[in-house]
Amino acid sequence: MDFKGDILKPCPGTRGYICCGYQILNIGANCPLDCSYCILQAYFKDNRLKVFSNLEERIGEVVRQIEAHPDRLYRIGTGEFTDSLALDPLTGWTSILLPIFSGKKNAVLELKTKTLSIEGIIKSPYRDRIIVSWSLNSPSISEREERGAPSIEARLEAARRCQKEGFTLGFHFDPLVIHKEWQTGYLKTIELLDKYIDPAGIIWLSLGSFRFMPALKQIIRRRHPQSCVLNGEFILAMDGKMRYFKPLRIELYDFMRKNLESWYGDLGLYLCMESDDVWKRAMGWSPGDSDGLAGYLDSRVRKFFK
Repeated sequence: MDFKGDILKPCPGTRGYICCGYQILNIGANCPLDCSYCILQAYFKDNRLKVFSNLEERIGEVVRQIEAHPDRLYRIGTGEFTDSLALDPLTGWTSILLPIFSGKKNAVLELKTKTLSIEGIIKSPYRDRIIVSWSLNSPSISEREERGAPSIEARLEAARRCQKEGFTLGFHFDPLVIHKEWQTGYLKTIELLDKYIDPAGIIWLSLGSFRFMPALKQIIRRRHPQSCVLNGEFILAMDGKMRYFKPLRIELYDFMRKNLESWYGDLGLYLCMESDDVWKRAMGWSPGDSDGLAGYLDSRVRKFFK
């Protein structure tokens, strides 16, 4: 089907929480994976998997916007409303996008995935301005809650292959889920990162705790009755979403930050949609506001891509 809305639009931020200034490139809707916690279950009224067939026709709009603002840096991704690579063997999206973004000095393209569908991008000669990112979790959450997704170790094996092929990597621990022995589980994933990945090639690594629109609660209970993701202590936050009680979020982030920084001290760590005070208490610093975080991530782009 054709996509008729704005093909490029900002990631929806919320007042009171620091947003990264990401731009979403709409290539599809919904996901062939079936993660219990996925917000798309409540975000879209129509849960059918949709592939937009007019990307090649409309990508020119994105190019014109980028070229019209040469002093602005565009961090663009396709993994907000669908998995960036899950359907690439069928759609060939990356064969359209990689040559375009690889030539743009004021833009980068981030492909976010949980899958192993990397053959298309590896066969492509384009590496510059392209970031390949994986969503990670603890092994037990992956096994229990991420139906249809490869194991954490398999994802990192794919990431290592991409890194050896010359791609810049990103990782996203989002959502972090409080569950039985969560510290042990997330430490195991950090150990696997150390086993497979050269951390010097990671442009950024985000942390975000499980948060959801209230409507998702009943959907999870109906569709995923064995799920453990609702077992935590949640409050209704000022953005209208259910979030872990603030001290629990700080504990999660602080634990992850300390252990990730003990692995490597320059990972480009940042929090996804968190408040200034949580930043300061969990990370030891804060970008202050959304413009500050955008500037920090832009500086990472300039460091990795000359």
